[in-house]
Amino acid sequence: MLHNKTTQTAIAAMSRLAEAYSQPEVKLSSRDIAESRNLPAPIVAKILTELSRAGLVTGAPGPNGGYRLAVDPSTLSLFDISSLFERESDVACPFGPNWCGNGEPCPLHHDLSKMRAQEQAYCENTTFAVFQAAADRKSVSAKSRPGKKTRR
Repeated sequence: MLHNKTTQTAIAAMSRLAEAYSQPEVKLSSRDIAESRNLPAPIVAKILTELSRAGLVTGAPGPNGGYRLAVDPSTLSLFDISSLFERESDVACPFGPNWCGNGEPCPLHHDLSKMRAQEQAYCENTTFAVFQAAADRKSVSAKSRPGKKTRR
């Protein structure tokens, strides 16, 4: 995806929270989220604050605190998150400023426009339920595997 670093980090953090959504007792600290996704903890903490202000996560301080999704993952799209952290603007023309939009578009213009439209549609139609479902499948699979038998 063609998102800035902050948006990528926010999507990664939210994906981790979506994985834990089916377990209401689980609250994750910003450090837990950062470590699980190999992200910088201070950046994750700032992003979670923004997501909390937007009403998408709930957070509680203290030893029993942590973060949880405030909404069902199936109602939250990748686009919902990217729109919080991205400015809406056209991506600069690879031929330089003042090329596209001033007369004939550059040779890449139409292909790049199609690609951006496909990416936006993908982000609008993909919800965080995919992360929740993957975690639920993994959990069920782990529970259904018999324990390892040791040889004597």
